[in-house]
Amino acid sequence: MTEHDIKEGKTFAIVSYFTFVGLIIAIIKNLNLKNPFTAFHIRQMLGLILLLIFSNVTEKYVNSLLGTILWFGTFIFWIFGLINAINGDTKLVPFFGKLFQEWFANIGK
Repeated sequence: MTEHDIKEGKTFAIVSYFTFVGLIIAIIKNLNLKNPFTAFHIRQMLGLILLLIFSNVTEKYVNSLLGTILWFGTFIFWIFGLINAINGDTKLVPFFGKLFQEWFANIGK
């Protein structure tokens, strides 16, 4: 990934971290751009949204405390991803980032 890719894709990488709507906007914009930096952060955020849904289901149907812990973990991962997008880094979200990149590998290609 070049410095040009990071500079060009930074705005939509950041936008992808702002709610589901921001993620959809970033995906649509990146369909034409095919920017690898933006695609990396889109995949990370898509995984975080799935993790958030899992934490909410866990909280409601399995165990409230476990779901709350998962929610806080997801929030910390979200902050981590957003800061990396702002700084122009492609660091994986702890524990799950590599999985997110593998699961959503077709996004952005």
